[in-house]
Amino acid sequence: MIQEIGTNRYHNEYKNTTPKADSIALGYRGRELLVREGRELSFLRYREAAELLIQESLDVKPSNTGMMPSPVYLFSIDETEYFWLPGLASLELSGKAGISWRSVDSLRADCPREIAFAGVTGYQLASWYESRRFCPRCAHAMVHDGRERMMRCPECGLMEYPKISPAVIVAVTNGDRLLLTRYAGRSYKKYALIAGFAEIGETIEETVAREVMEETGLRVKNLRYYKSQPWSFTGTLLMGFFAELDGSDEITLDESELAEALWCPRAEIPEDDGVSLTREMMRMFQEDAIPPVSR
Repeated sequence: MIQEIGTNRYHNEYKNTTPKADSIALGYRGRELLVREGRELSFLRYREAAELLIQESLDVKPSNTGMMPSPVYLFSIDETEYFWLPGLASLELSGKAGISWRSVDSLRADCPREIAFAGVTGYQLASWYESRRFCPRCAHAMVHDGRERMMRCPECGLMEYPKISPAVIVAVTNGDRLLLTRYAGRSYKKYALIAGFAEIGETIEETVAREVMEETGLRVKNLRYYKSQPWSFTGTLLMGFFAELDGSDEITLDESELAEALWCPRAEIPEDDGVSLTREMMRMFQEDAIPPVSR
């Protein structure tokens, strides 16, 4: 899966630090990421990014006017520190060979895996910082706390921490068949599993039952937790469950959410893309390797 980066180690603890010349500089423009052009995915070093910003007289200094300071420490992988440089979003690339904007979504298939993971994880953090420049309660400019990853309002004292949305992935089984779905109105057209976000006041197990019922009209039993996955493309923490059909297998499709839902025989499960919890769970069913029900 996308967070599996081999022997490399991801360090997400916050540090109040400044970049070194060889630190990695991440720049985002909407859902696009600034990358080096080449056979393998790579990013600019801080010294290179800072020189580009200075050449175009773009912001490289802290500000107290609601703009995020630049640079912002994000995380480290092994000994390499990653920083977000907000000013890179305004960088004019015409005449600058060797760098380009690439869709964040393309990182699903990019290598090296630890670099792709850094790019999408940085996107989640940068998006959160961008949305917390001003206090949602009093509209005063927020400031970054010096001890932890937290935005604080100096006017009313509101504290904001990174947003992580809990959601479920549900593989509903019916003997040798698996419930597959396709989303309605989305660019992703491949088959997937039932998925949805937890609502306030419900347990994750209740989320599983509700989402399956809402989208397909089916009931489930014998829930088995499988594993979790951070999915930074949408700021989500996914929790995977296998569940057995309970009762009728007749599907009542919620067409506002799904374009299709069907029972797929084990031998016809689509191929695994190797990066998502959804696809791994589909492969586990195909190989008849799902965990047993605890009795």
